[in-house]
Amino acid sequence: MKKPFLLLFPAIAALGLTTQCQTSKPAATTAATTAPTPTAQAQQKEYKYETVEGDPLKARIYTLDNGLTVYLSDYDDAPRIQTYLAVRAGSKNDPSTATGLAHYLEHMVFKGTSKLGTQNWAAEKPELDKIEALYEVYRSKTDPAERKKLYHQIDSISSVAAKYAVANEYDKVMGAIGSKGSNAYTSVEQTVYQEDIPSNQLEKWAAIQSERLGELVPRLFHTELEAVYEEKNRGLDNDFSKEYEALNASLYRQHQYGTQTTIGTIQHLQNPSITEIKKYFGQYYVPNNVALCLSGDLDYDQTIRLIDQYFGKLQSKPVPAFVAAQEAPITAPVVKEVVGPDAENVMLGFRFPGAATHDALVLRMIDKILTNGQAGLIDLNLNQQQRVLQAASFTDINNDYSSHVLYATPRQGQTLPQVRDLLLGQLELVKKGSFPDWLIPAIINNEKLQRTKSYESNEARAGAFVAAFVSRQSWKDVLQQYEDFGKITKEEVLRVANQYYGPGYALIYKKTGKDTSTPKVVKPAITPVPVNREVASGFYKEVVSKPSPELQPVFVDYKKDIQEFKLASGVPVYYTRNTENELFNLYYILDLGTNNDPKLGLAADYLQYLGTDKFTAAQLQQEFYKLGCSFGVSSGQDRVYVSLSGLDSNFEPALQLFESLLANPKPDAKALKDMVDGVLKARKDAKLNKQVILTQAMLSYAKYGPKNPFTSQLSEKELRALKPTDLTALTKKLTSYQHRVLYYGPRAIESGPNKAAQAQVLRDHHGIVPTDKGVAETLNTLHQTPAKLTPVPANKDFAEQPLKDRKVYWVDYNMVQAEILFLTRGDVYDKALVPTVSLYNEYFGGGMGSIVFQELRESKALAYSASSRYANADKLGRSNYNLSYIGTQSDKLGEAMAGMETLLNDLPVAEANLQIAKQSIRNSIATERITKSDILFSYERAKRLGLDYDLRRDVYEQTQNMSFDDLKKFQQAKVKGQSQTILVIGSKDRLNFKELAKYGQVQQLTLKEIFGY
Repeated sequence: MKKPFLLLFPAIAALGLTTQCQTSKPAATTAATTAPTPTAQAQQKEYKYETVEGDPLKARIYTLDNGLTVYLSDYDDAPRIQTYLAVRAGSKNDPSTATGLAHYLEHMVFKGTSKLGTQNWAAEKPELDKIEALYEVYRSKTDPAERKKLYHQIDSISSVAAKYAVANEYDKVMGAIGSKGSNAYTSVEQTVYQEDIPSNQLEKWAAIQSERLGELVPRLFHTELEAVYEEKNRGLDNDFSKEYEALNASLYRQHQYGTQTTIGTIQHLQNPSITEIKKYFGQYYVPNNVALCLSGDLDYDQTIRLIDQYFGKLQSKPVPAFVAAQEAPITAPVVKEVVGPDAENVMLGFRFPGAATHDALVLRMIDKILTNGQAGLIDLNLNQQQRVLQAASFTDINNDYSSHVLYATPRQGQTLPQVRDLLLGQLELVKKGSFPDWLIPAIINNEKLQRTKSYESNEARAGAFVAAFVSRQSWKDVLQQYEDFGKITKEEVLRVANQYYGPGYALIYKKTGKDTSTPKVVKPAITPVPVNREVASGFYKEVVSKPSPELQPVFVDYKKDIQEFKLASGVPVYYTRNTENELFNLYYILDLGTNNDPKLGLAADYLQYLGTDKFTAAQLQQEFYKLGCSFGVSSGQDRVYVSLSGLDSNFEPALQLFESLLANPKPDAKALKDMVDGVLKARKDAKLNKQVILTQAMLSYAKYGPKNPFTSQLSEKELRALKPTDLTALTKKLTSYQHRVLYYGPRAIESGPNKAAQAQVLRDHHGIVPTDKGVAETLNTLHQTPAKLTPVPANKDFAEQPLKDRKVYWVDYNMVQAEILFLTRGDVYDKALVPTVSLYNEYFGGGMGSIVFQELRESKALAYSASSRYANADKLGRSNYNLSYIGTQSDKLGEAMAGMETLLNDLPVAEANLQIAKQSIRNSIATERITKSDILFSYERAKRLGLDYDLRRDVYEQTQNMSFDDLKKFQQAKVKGQSQTILVIGSKDRLNFKELAKYGQVQQLTLKEIFGY
């Protein structure tokens, strides 16, 4: 369940982007509301809560009698609530003799309690007690034969215990109430459980979550342990993860941030202790160490009453104090090398104080001075000047210490020490104050903009509460930090930079090669356990039978929700008004792409390196950043997107800047040469990336053959022959083609006195001060088009391969796991199939409660990740595809492939799962709301499929009357026995080719074949 560690870093960076600045002065206040708690005695109870004056989230923070902290924010964009259950216990709290414990416990919390996940607790408990005792003996033994015998006993008793369990019942019950995004993650400070629930299911959510917070039952332990092994294997195959682990070990030689990892060591994973896990749960999973963070369509008073009713009964306990190890200063670079198949790069790390300190706040400012995506020193000096292939920085801010990380990928012929020096050079500029005075105020304004944008997301709102709780800061102090961020001076930046960017830092050189030190997690013998799909616990039945208010779906009415008008040039504009804030999004969309001309993608990339007659490329980026706006041009296979977004108050100057760049980009021969060199190096690096190899190169090869959208690109010779004007001519020509405009923002279509009433509504009810100039007038004035637009050329789609022969394509890659894709071509898109496909996917491979997940992970312990999906085409006239994935240890390849193949051909019958799938679809659609700019893009997707209405209506209305026979009929016609092309990536010396041959003609593909170069 743990999120892959690689994915945490963008999340950390995003948190920094969205929670930095607040202009209003926070002032703590305390209020109270009186409402009856729904207890048997129906006693009146007063709930006191804290608020902060000027808080844009209007949060209320409660503390229950047992110490449970509750953060609530009302945001009614849709009738859903984002919930996080945050425990202040992470991998730094793991015993040094049992690393990975917090993470493994996170997995076990999904297994249920003595009420949830069991059909006969009285019979199951004695068997679980035996398993726990055997594991204590097992972990004390070192003789392989003795351990094997003990593990066989554990496996045998586990099969008996599993007869009484109901596998995945937690996932089933959450699916039944319409929850989405059911997951959890463990980090160094915290373990967090997340659910996105319909607002009418709040009481059921409270009943379920309070139940699992109150008790831990580690059932189905040894099969879940295999899933954690597979997660460990994925980490061993992830060069970035290994690199970051080395960096932390260099920065933190005493503290748990560096001395142990969240996933744990192989030795500790192979010697688990259920007793220690239960002890950890009892110590840390107590209400006074937990916060509930909710944002969405909620009523404050009703919500806190429900939470108190269900969570108030939990007993508080003293929580073990954590004493942070003190790190000695680093006086010289700590240099380490990491070897792996991915491309080479350099990573630097510097140590800073923890989250609550002012210096950590200044660190966030320094990070934005270096990298803000537009006008930072790294952005302009390294990326835009193309002095490295790619560079960036990010912060990892934790309670006891923080890290500042800089990393870069070299260009062809560039050494890693040269890249290191370029990164250090940017820090020297910060230390000397060699950056413009306007940059800090611009960062403050852009951070404010990002925070405003983040308020449109319940995930971000509730996530801010999690961050406050985990860092042990009051909400008042968090908001004060936002204000303090806005007061940071250049002098403070220089002080902090010169204090912490000294001679001592962590330096990791990531080199390309074979990592001979990579250990292998050995596969134990596991007997598949029953999943008991057709049974349910009494708790499950009680919860799902609770009555809930019925919520009705709201479908998009494209004619009503989108206004269409034409500019004087005849260009159509599709308009939806933003009544929430003062941000706008503008898009020009053209129906042509790289399938028509591979140079379009290059022209789009080239634009970022160009200036105009008035501004250099760097100055142009700086001007946009000052305006709080950003632009982009991108080209897909059959579409070009030209975009501009930011503060509406600066709409005109930003649009004028953007239009001048599109109309008159200044060719730059050096920038083109550097870009071509970079493209060639990036292509070389892509051949080292296993995800690119499998999910892009191999998949495209299988679908279309050697000539496909992925290989449709200029050769090195053609790239070298390009002239700057070849690309700028394409850019200039973009707005001369027929295109359409999408606008989402606070402006009215037309300006003038007749719009005064609408403007007043925006001011009074939404706090928005709209401009007097309308969208139509602004675009008519500034959007540059010729008198007559040129029709776009006919689209050139690549012909799809018939996939009639059974084939197995494989690529050799140095890795512990093997990753497999099963690919079947289906029929051409048919909207009539969409409801059946939706139900089939939800039932068969939709999530952790699906058939595929239950069988391959829960029952057979063959994978950490397994899924299957019948994917509808996104364009009329194109084929649907059935795509199934499993990632597994290479020595499990035969079993994993056989398991997936059996499921694809013999659809298991589980009426209970079918009803859950139907209810999940119904609840999800009833509470989904397509709003804001999503309305415009929903219409774009619909038009590609020849639709003029919201297709979710058909799904909602038809799936409820479907039976298992309908699914079976679909599966037998579209899935069972269909010719498959199987794609495998793995290490040649670990793959079982005899097993692969069972599925068709085995053929090795070279990287040149699938990349086209």
